[in-house]
Amino acid sequence: MSTLHVIDHPMIQHKLTIMRKKETGSKDFRELLQEIALLMGYEITRDLPLEDIPIETPICKMTAKRITGRKLAVVPILRAGLGMVDGIRTLVPVAKVGHIGLYRNEETHEPVVYYCKLPEDVQKRLVIVTDPMLATGGSACDAIAMLKERGCNNIRLMCLVGAPEGIARVQKEHPDVDIYLAAVDERLNENAYIVPGLGDAGDRIFGTK
Repeated sequence: MSTLHVIDHPMIQHKLTIMRKKETGSKDFRELLQEIALLMGYEITRDLPLEDIPIETPICKMTAKRITGRKLAVVPILRAGLGMVDGIRTLVPVAKVGHIGLYRNEETHEPVVYYCKLPEDVQKRLVIVTDPMLATGGSACDAIAMLKERGCNNIRLMCLVGAPEGIARVQKEHPDVDIYLAAVDERLNENAYIVPGLGDAGDRIFGTK
């Protein structure tokens, strides 16, 4: 079973509260999402392996640490997942970025794939899939399945807010993928929106409603 990590740092919770407010505009919403993604990125990369290397400071020679092993790739689920990329790349500027395009069928609430472009060596990287909302889990599960089909075997899912239904689906279909959230909300409503949630993240990021 995949592990659910709820990153409830006070700064993350404070920023998330502002994002939830319906009067928060697109500019503030976007900036807060990037800030939370950076803070969550700190936790999602906590266990990256280190190696010893010799360096020389202005004072003397020493043995220091640097990250070793697999490099990172960030793969946002379009379009809302784009809002989390800059935060992670502020923390890890060398991370490569792929894109998976999915939209939700308004009648079935199931995801439809329309785009997939990934780094050539994505299967050699730790892949962080980003999407602010983990609602039904359909989009996340499809995106993870597409990555696995391309040889990826080290995948983590990073979302802002998750519903119990979406968490359970990801854990059932992809028990090897850990989930990182800032908050677990109550449930989904009849339209498969997270309650209390924060509305349509894509519309709020890009100001399309």
